[in-house]
Amino acid sequence: MTFPTISHFFESCTGIFIPLPIQTFGFFIALAFLIGHYFIKQEFLRLEKTRILNSITLKSQENIFFILIDYFFNGILGFFFGFKIIYIINNYTLFVANPQQTILSSNGNILSGLIFLILTLTHLYYSKKKESKKIKKEILPSELSWNFIFIAGLSGIIGAKLFSVFEDIDYLISNPLDALFSFSGLTFYGGLIFGTIAVIMYGKKYSIKTVYLADIFAPSLILAYGVGRMGCHFSGDGDWGIIANMNNKPVFIPDWLWGYNFPHNVIEAGEKIEGCVGMYCNQLPYLVYPTSLYESIFAVLAFLFLYNIKKYIKIPGLLFCIYLILNGIERFLIEIIRVTEKYMFLGLNITQAQIIGILITILGLIGIFYLKKQYHEPIQE
Repeated sequence: MTFPTISHFFESCTGIFIPLPIQTFGFFIALAFLIGHYFIKQEFLRLEKTRILNSITLKSQENIFFILIDYFFNGILGFFFGFKIIYIINNYTLFVANPQQTILSSNGNILSGLIFLILTLTHLYYSKKKESKKIKKEILPSELSWNFIFIAGLSGIIGAKLFSVFEDIDYLISNPLDALFSFSGLTFYGGLIFGTIAVIMYGKKYSIKTVYLADIFAPSLILAYGVGRMGCHFSGDGDWGIIANMNNKPVFIPDWLWGYNFPHNVIEAGEKIEGCVGMYCNQLPYLVYPTSLYESIFAVLAFLFLYNIKKYIKIPGLLFCIYLILNGIERFLIEIIRVTEKYMFLGLNITQAQIIGILITILGLIGIFYLKKQYHEPIQE
């Protein structure tokens, strides 16, 4: 089944519709972050226990630039929350029906926005004043795990959205706001590249070596990706494959796993479902390969493989290289049956993801040979 929102899932289980402003895709993205954080923190703790990672000495005085940035962004968030919250309470039905449009519209309450702005900045000021009297001189890397998740998540979503937008320039021109701010249409490699850069930069701030960070994140990255892909499948966000050839289906594979028409999909693609009233009453007029589900299955298996071999790998960075190879091969193969725009690359008619998949696989192979060669030498940053 396809569930555009969590409310539709509860309705299918209980028969009762509870209007909640939580889209299925967004729920799985949040779940991916939570699961990813759990395993990342566990890996930080394991490396701290084995003394591979040690405590970090903090600077006694915070840079004025970062203080101003902190006030600036907290102030914006405080104002935006206050600006929207009263409007959302008064227009809850509209918010449930289309949370993104409600949040991104110019409708709101300026007075409540200013009140929350003042409250936010006042709270931040006194919090910093209180913390300055009891600054911790040292922290453990595991205490930064949520920071890493937030930075990776934010930069990853920005990168994923930018890559997705530039895959469909025509849609960007015709619907710029929806193209830029909707949560459907995220390209994984954009998220991986932007997220990796941001995590490396943040790690360098605390002198955590990149090779250790890479290995810490590798299993969680593939698992979080798989959970996110479940959100794509169960919401029916359009990230599906080409028309399925049911004549080639092996007898032991269920029909729904080979070809699916995504009834009640969140993007309302296809033909109307007879007897259905209201929103999300469409389904595809043909069966397509549920590629997101295939990727979820692969991601879980890849996670189990990486998670179980990490204890046997002694070369820092090698686990991440194996992850790159697995990811690149999987992405190249799944793109064969996905609906994606293709480009000419080295004489081949392939997709953007396949191009990056090839490059990432090559990078992983080069990384393995390089790290093995450097194994007996100290790792330099």
